[in-house]
Amino acid sequence: MSAGACDLPAPRPADLLPRVLLGGGALLLAALLAGLLLGPAVVSPAGLLATVLDRLGLAPLPAEYAREAAVLMVVRAPRVLLAALIGGGLASAGAVMQGLFRNPLADPGLIGVSSGAALAVVAAIVLGPAVFGSAAGRLGLWLQPVAAFGGGLVAVAVVARLGTRQGVIGVATLLLAGVAVAALCNALLGMLIFGAEDRQVRDVNFWLLGSLAGARWPQLPIVALLVLLPALGLLGLARPLDALALGEREAFHLGVPVERVKRLAIVLAAVAASGGVAFSGLIGFIGLVVPHLVRLGLGAGHRVVLPGSTLLGAAVLVLADLAARSLAAPAELPVGVVTALLGAPFFLWLLRRRAAMGEDA
Repeated sequence: MSAGACDLPAPRPADLLPRVLLGGGALLLAALLAGLLLGPAVVSPAGLLATVLDRLGLAPLPAEYAREAAVLMVVRAPRVLLAALIGGGLASAGAVMQGLFRNPLADPGLIGVSSGAALAVVAAIVLGPAVFGSAAGRLGLWLQPVAAFGGGLVAVAVVARLGTRQGVIGVATLLLAGVAVAALCNALLGMLIFGAEDRQVRDVNFWLLGSLAGARWPQLPIVALLVLLPALGLLGLARPLDALALGEREAFHLGVPVERVKRLAIVLAAVAASGGVAFSGLIGFIGLVVPHLVRLGLGAGHRVVLPGSTLLGAAVLVLADLAARSLAAPAELPVGVVTALLGAPFFLWLLRRRAAMGEDA
């Protein structure tokens, strides 16, 4: 065989896309099955199949699988599906932020999503009873998600306004504005915690560490709307983001409406990340690590990075949540702690690798 016969051309993004969708879909399916079957209470494959057939009306549920069906339908299935939606949304938002900032160390927190959501939730926990009175109890599970979603979007709006001059969004200014808004939010958050009661402090810490324990079926359509639709919309930004990687001036000369693309990317990423944070609390490193892993394996083309990140992010958070509820059973670790334990070493390795290559993070 000649030497030239071994020099096969690298697959183009168009060639890779079917493989990414097939491989990512298979990985996500495997993660979903693991999340449904495994945990402190193990569910048998036969029990899962019997539950699915019963819910579809194809066969009655045998009595011996009643307990497993209850575990699946009441607790596990909504939690696993919520993890997949949130993980996919955070990862797709992170991939877009890395493309927008042209930096693989970027994540959705740079535009104020996490800090704004955290401040709003802590305010709802600490001040909610005084502001809403008896209505705070009736708002129940919805008060914190609504506060988080609104707080994340307000913070992003402030960051975007500070980063815009004469209708032009400056990426460097946007980054500095995000740092300033995050610092202000953290200061206000500290003041609220200082004046909180012990029970409120426990609630605050539980939310800040991230958890999917509160997953409920009524939440899923809302999360799908807030997270999945923006994530799908972000897929349409693949070609403009590839052009922006060459520089804003070059992208403009290629016919890309640069400012419109930047605004759309910020809005969609903010909605996807805020929608996820609203129902899970702060879950770090998904939006940072997952897109970078996809880039390392598949290259920088956003046509494969965006769907690959969405599928891998969904699978990673499902597996991280499985670890969170299994490692310390019968107790449960916050899923944000698990993602940090997995993501922080990778982040440090990434910094070391970039320093060794002489790149500026």
